[in-house]
Amino acid sequence: MDKEQTLHGAGLGLRREMLDEVLSHSPDVVSFYEVAPENWIPLGGKYAKKFRQLTEQHSFTTHGLSLSIGSPAALDVDFVKQVKAFLDLHNISVYSEHLSYCSGEGHMYDLMPIPFTEDAVAHVVSRVKTVQDIIERPLVLENVSYYAAPGQQLSEIEFTNAVLEGADCELLLDVNNIYVNSINHGYDAETFLAALPTHRIRYGHIAGHYNEDVDLIVDTHGADVITPVWQLLQKAYEIHGVFPTLLERDFNIPPLSELAKEVKLIKKQQSEAMSNPKVCYG
Repeated sequence: MDKEQTLHGAGLGLRREMLDEVLSHSPDVVSFYEVAPENWIPLGGKYAKKFRQLTEQHSFTTHGLSLSIGSPAALDVDFVKQVKAFLDLHNISVYSEHLSYCSGEGHMYDLMPIPFTEDAVAHVVSRVKTVQDIIERPLVLENVSYYAAPGQQLSEIEFTNAVLEGADCELLLDVNNIYVNSINHGYDAETFLAALPTHRIRYGHIAGHYNEDVDLIVDTHGADVITPVWQLLQKAYEIHGVFPTLLERDFNIPPLSELAKEVKLIKKQQSEAMSNPKVCYG
């Protein structure tokens, strides 16, 4: 059975500092892991050997950081080819990235919002098709959190759906990002959620964030998931069916046993949604 067939249930983002602990005892509740290819492609020696052990034992997906799909700069084709080799080596079928950009005249360390315009849709669609031709897999794009919308002509949902449809690619549904954007930009999170195309959802993300002010939330992945986000995840399952869902934690990382408790909550919500005969398992 290949990796695509086994991507199900609840997952966890794997950080390098977790490597030895996961190798010695992977929590039973974790159905799959996710890594950023950029953090592992350059590694050789013991790290490469240990990571290969894990990918032979567990299902993996990837979530990139530097594809910069919306950048005005030329697409880094050599980098995409490196990603393809990494995916093939570890038998990973899923490569996801952010619907944003992080490079122009140089590389930035923040994800910048792509202008919500028709021209930007055409630009991104063309680049996504090139990436998909190289990696020989669908590219999975994540709806991202953003804090400004320069030159906006389309709504966020119009832009997102136009890219997904035009490129015929897949969606990484980030529930926390929908919640964050709904507060920061004053829209209804459930309405946005319902407007996403069910058939394009490959898997989902859930994470914590930081409340800067009553109407400003920063997407940090550095805290526990809050109740309204858990509730929005449950609504996502009701609307779109149960899809594989992964817990992201990038900062203030607690012990693996604590992370496993939140992963267990994802599985609990999936099980509760499955008890509804109108909800299917994805």
